Amino acid sequence: MSKFQGWRLRAAILAAVISAAILTPALGDVSDYEFQLVESVAKVGDAVVAVRLVDKRTSKPVPDAVIYSTRIDMAPDGMPTMASAVEPTPSDQPGVYRFKTKLTMEGGWRLSLAAKVQGESGTVEGKLVLQAKP
Repeated sequence: MSKFQGWRLRAAILAAVISAAILTPALGDVSDYEFQLVESVAKVGDAVVAVRLVDKRTSKPVPDAVIYSTRIDMAPDGMPTMASAVEPTPSDQPGVYRFKTKLTMEGGWRLSLAAKVQGESGTVEGKLVLQAKP
């Protein structure tokens, strides 16, 4: 192999690597995502709490995440053992996740969530505080 052919081979490999890097979508990190409450106030009693999962880099909602852990309790008011069941319910908006729960008393409630975002390794976690009012 002549010097010229070796140089052409190295240039072709470098061009292929650069092209692959440019054409491959950049994946984020789980810290690039966050949960946000759609409304920060809910009625005492049977309630539906809606949260939005957002890609902070683009401010766009993230549809099709798999939320595998949910908990709601009154930790903000110093009562972390005061908890209620949380049940997922359908949503008509992409990137918005809705949950049925029973807010048994007025005060601060913390909704804790854990989710997997497609194409990302790791878990997106969030702790959101809402107020239950009569």
